[in-house]
Amino acid sequence: MNVTILAANGQIAHLVEERLLTEPTFKDIQLTLMLRHPERLSELNDNPRVTLLDGDLTNPTDVIQATKDADLIWSAVVDHDQTNRPTKNIIAAAKLNGVERVVETSLLGLYNEVPGEFGDWNRDYGGTDRSTAGGVWFNLYPLRLPWLNDRPEVNYTLTHRHDQFVGVSGSRRSIADPSLGANDSLGIGDPTTEGATRPVY
Repeated sequence: MNVTILAANGQIAHLVEERLLTEPTFKDIQLTLMLRHPERLSELNDNPRVTLLDGDLTNPTDVIQATKDADLIWSAVVDHDQTNRPTKNIIAAAKLNGVERVVETSLLGLYNEVPGEFGDWNRDYGGTDRSTAGGVWFNLYPLRLPWLNDRPEVNYTLTHRHDQFVGVSGSRRSIADPSLGANDSLGIGDPTTEGATRPVY
């Protein structure tokens, strides 16, 4: 299986890459890692399972090149671009290259599914319409992230598009762990932070 990770130098991307390259379950996965400065992942230069590419998500040619042999594409960064160029480029590249599985990282509150005082705080603190982060949906698996922390534990509850979001925070290790559902929008939060009114670090 060929997996392309776009924006491959982020903290969660590092955790996912480490798991894919070290755990026996994933030994047959080949990785294409696209980032703006591939030298940041120079320790992977000699790994026969890794291809490093210099590329920018706002450049359609770069995204097409990075995804041409992919079975799964994961955009490891939230699309904050005002016109959603990264998301649109990923959709166009997936269609052109015949890639059916695309995971897009987004934010909690995308559908106003976060209730109560924390939901109000999250909406006010973000200061923008979170729907712009999701952009145009294709056959995507949107993964809506909570406020993130560096705790070592893996603990999460998955919620779906029409469910109330559970928790307010989550560890980056948890985000690197979930089983994703096809054609779904998954929220992932730590249930032990439920009821908090601010992110739990």
